Amino acid sequence: MPTIATSCTFASSTGGRNRILAKLKVAVFTTSYPRGEGDFAGRFVADLVERLEARGVEITVVGPADFRGFGGPGGVVAGFRRKPWLTPVVLVSMARALRRAAGDADLVHAQWLASMLVAPTARKPVALTLHGSGSAGRFQDLQFMAKAPRPAGALLRRARVVIGVSSQLTEAARHAGARDARWVPNGVDLPAEVGEETDPPEVLYVGRLSPEKGIEELVEATRGLNLVVAGDGPLRSLVPAALGFVPRPELEPLYARAAVAVFPSRIEGFGVACAEAMAHGRAVVASAVGGLRDLVKDDETGLLVPAGDPKALRAAIDRLLADEDLRRRLGRAAREHIAELCNWERVTTETLAAYEAALA
Repeated sequence: MPTIATSCTFASSTGGRNRILAKLKVAVFTTSYPRGEGDFAGRFVADLVERLEARGVEITVVGPADFRGFGGPGGVVAGFRRKPWLTPVVLVSMARALRRAAGDADLVHAQWLASMLVAPTARKPVALTLHGSGSAGRFQDLQFMAKAPRPAGALLRRARVVIGVSSQLTEAARHAGARDARWVPNGVDLPAEVGEETDPPEVLYVGRLSPEKGIEELVEATRGLNLVVAGDGPLRSLVPAALGFVPRPELEPLYARAAVAVFPSRIEGFGVACAEAMAHGRAVVASAVGGLRDLVKDDETGLLVPAGDPKALRAAIDRLLADEDLRRRLGRAAREHIAELCNWERVTTETLAAYEAALA
């Protein structure tokens, strides 16, 4: 079998002959990518890029800043909604930007299923990651695969390897016809220490303030509680005291002092903020949807509640606030689970193994 050495020298065998690439070169093609320290759009893609580069992979990112037409807030999908008549222009711009960047690349790593409309135009082997972000609307990976299995399958089969960040996304891709579907979760940093809860206890929410995140349920379920919200979005008016998007260094103390972290999403591809709260040893309450079910095992690493049920959400929060021993037990188990599932060494190694398979 082909192998990737720790220096990312890549060896592959074709027709009985070995071809050695001095350095693996990858073009990462994404419709969402952060534009600065305070920008959370596609932050998980940027985090993976950073770790891959640390392992010796040479990466060129092709993102929204490179596409003509949709460079504004909300990413490319939001641009399609605002100006659908520009779609052909943007797709052509994407294809040209990707072909330029991928000229000497060995591989294209595309992000989100819709990117497969463009990624194959680079004429390179493609690895695809499905994130399932709810903000994509009807283009959300999981919904698209469920509602349009034939078109979705045609796109999936254009990738040599498909990575799902949740077990649900991976299984859906396999069912829709992906040739090689693998579950590789997003990576999460594990802080060295677990912080002390503040008094009075805080209930923390971190994420986008949009309908798919269950913000209406969050507001109803936390009335009268000491709620701290880090995020922004179209439902900001429902949470006037929200802190807005908080840079990562300033998020750390919010996680560290929270008594409970709450994630009431209606749709969730993975749940990076939930995983981060768990890594900080926080007891979490989350909806039993999507990737959150990989992170939270009910009454083991947190509490799960039905999506869209503010009464169940409030009952779970009250249960945790009333029982410090339960919070500590769940927080410890949560931290251990994330340390095993989402550690960067594992995530990076499995991503490189996916590249290897795509190039074999």
